[in-house]
Amino acid sequence: MFWKFLVAVPIAVLAVGGSTACATKKFVRTSVGEVNDKVDSQGRAIEETQERTRRNEGRIGEVDEKAQAAAQSAQTANAAAAAARAAADSVGTEANAKFDSIDKASKRLVYEVVLSEDQGNFKFGKTTLPGEARQKIDEMVSTMKQDPKNIYLEIEGHTDNVGDKVTNEKIGLARAEAVKRYLYEQYQIPLHKISVISYGMEKPVAPNKTKAGRAQNRRVVIKVLA
Repeated sequence: MFWKFLVAVPIAVLAVGGSTACATKKFVRTSVGEVNDKVDSQGRAIEETQERTRRNEGRIGEVDEKAQAAAQSAQTANAAAAAARAAADSVGTEANAKFDSIDKASKRLVYEVVLSEDQGNFKFGKTTLPGEARQKIDEMVSTMKQDPKNIYLEIEGHTDNVGDKVTNEKIGLARAEAVKRYLYEQYQIPLHKISVISYGMEKPVAPNKTKAGRAQNRRVVIKVLA
C-alpha cells in the first residue's frame, strides 16, 4: 500500500507539473499574441501618422508654391506699375518741355536789360549779384507789373576772354543763376518761366583788347519775351 502511495505521488507531481507547463506555455502564447497585437496596432498608427504627415507636407508644399507664385506676380505687377508711372512722368516731362519750347518760340522780344561791369554791376571773376544789378532788376520787374503779360524770361551769362573756356562758361552760368534766384526769391516769378544759359566768352559785344571792352563783355542779359 505504501509503495503504491510513493508511486502515485510522482505521478501526481508530474501531472501537476505537466499541467503547470501547459498553462505557462498557453500564458506565454497569449501574452506574446497580445504584444504582437499591440505592436501591429502601434505600427499601423505610426504608418497612418506618417501618411498624414506626408499629405500635410504635400499641402504645405502646394501652399508655398502658390505663395511664391503670388509674390512673383505681385513683384511683376509692381514693376509694371513703376514702369508705367515712369513712362507717364517721362511723357509728361517731354510734353511740358515741348510746350515750353513752342510757347517760347512763339513769343517776341519786348525788351532787354543788360547788367554789365562797365555800368557798375558784375566785377571781374565775381558771381555775386551786386546792389546796382538788383536795382536794375527791380526797375525791370516794376515795368513788367505795369503791363502784365504772359511773359518768359531768358537770362544769358557772358564773360570776357581772360582765362579758359570752361571756367568762363561756369562763371557766366553762375551769374545768370544768381539773377534767376533773385527773381524767384524776391518776386516769386515761376521757375518754369525762366531759362538760363551761359555763352562764356563766345559772344563779346566789345573788343577784349581793352579794359573797357572786357568790362562790357562781363555781363548778364535779361530778355523779356511776351
